[in-house]
Amino acid sequence: MKPAARVGQLTPSMTLAIDAKAKAMKAEGKDVCNFSVGEPDFPTPAHIRKAAEEALEAGKTRYGPVAGEPKLRQAIAQKLQTNNGLCYSADNIIVTNGGKHSLYNLMMALIEPEDEVIIPAPYWLSYPEMVKLAQGKPVIVQTDEASQFKITPEQLQQAITPKTRLFVLNSPSNPTGVVYTPDEIRALAKVVVENNVHVVSDEIYEKLLYDGAEHLSIGAVSPAAFDRTMISSGFAKAYAMTGWRIGFLAGSVELIKACSTIQGHSTSNVCTFAQYGAIAALEGSQDCIEEMRQAFAKRRIAILDLLNSIPGLSCVTPNGAFYVMPSIQEIGMSSLEFCEALLEEQQVVTVPGIAFGSDGYIRISYATDMETIQKGMERLDTFVRSRLGH
Repeated sequence: MKPAARVGQLTPSMTLAIDAKAKAMKAEGKDVCNFSVGEPDFPTPAHIRKAAEEALEAGKTRYGPVAGEPKLRQAIAQKLQTNNGLCYSADNIIVTNGGKHSLYNLMMALIEPEDEVIIPAPYWLSYPEMVKLAQGKPVIVQTDEASQFKITPEQLQQAITPKTRLFVLNSPSNPTGVVYTPDEIRALAKVVVENNVHVVSDEIYEKLLYDGAEHLSIGAVSPAAFDRTMISSGFAKAYAMTGWRIGFLAGSVELIKACSTIQGHSTSNVCTFAQYGAIAALEGSQDCIEEMRQAFAKRRIAILDLLNSIPGLSCVTPNGAFYVMPSIQEIGMSSLEFCEALLEEQQVVTVPGIAFGSDGYIRISYATDMETIQKGMERLDTFVRSRLGH
């Protein structure tokens, strides 16, 4: 049976494919150092697990409202008001099956055929694919190390056309880990407002900041920016809840109703008892986030020190998330060739930059233990030196 033509336009997730290969090698007994997946290696905090268990025991196992449990929607709105300066109510929130699903709902609800969506590269690999599924046109704007992998207001202005419908902003960024400063966010907001385009701000890594970096939601810049902004986020990264599949989208009541209609005909409500875990995540102690953040901060310093000692590699210092994206351009290999050879020869798993729209780089996730970081970077050093003839 031949699938629909739109499927042929999509690129399969390279991170998931590489992770599957790594797990297969590990199952064969090979000593694999896996830096491919952006998943905290900590257990979900105990008070969150307990809340879900209690919800199970209380019979919270039936269908729920498509847009999410009212108490969770209210808790999310309160969080956005208190932490982000965004004046949302529960009616402005939809709870989705992970942050990824919130973005998919948004694209399907907002994008018309041939609408243009501006996406800075390196980008999270699902952004362009979702735009294609909505029959829109991804407009990729390349950034580089000189700009710290950040789109400038001038680049954004040049990319805008009469067909521009949406600008996708991700800070802290996957795959680069860079964080836009408040002044940089304000400058981008000015372009968004002056050109009357929408912006979706993917803020799922907002709690993972280092070296005094600050997170500013673009919708908090001004009332005009707020009117054009949607916020996508979730619980996976900050609370180590990747498998729980709980995300959310915040936006106008009209947009959230449209997303709820789409979700009602696709997945319906998110797992009911899991939502009670998410409520506990927001309403309980936030110390668990800081404990994990401090561990990531130590790993970040360690991996940057090790990377910077490897000849032929250069790396922008990231201020957020748990990724580094070193340049391999001096090695003279494509990112896919590099990662495949590194995996075969040294059993080290990284993700080719081409998956994120930027060949010449690789993504390394340091959401793993110190022993793996030390061993993996030593193997990477051996591999690179062999290619450079050292």
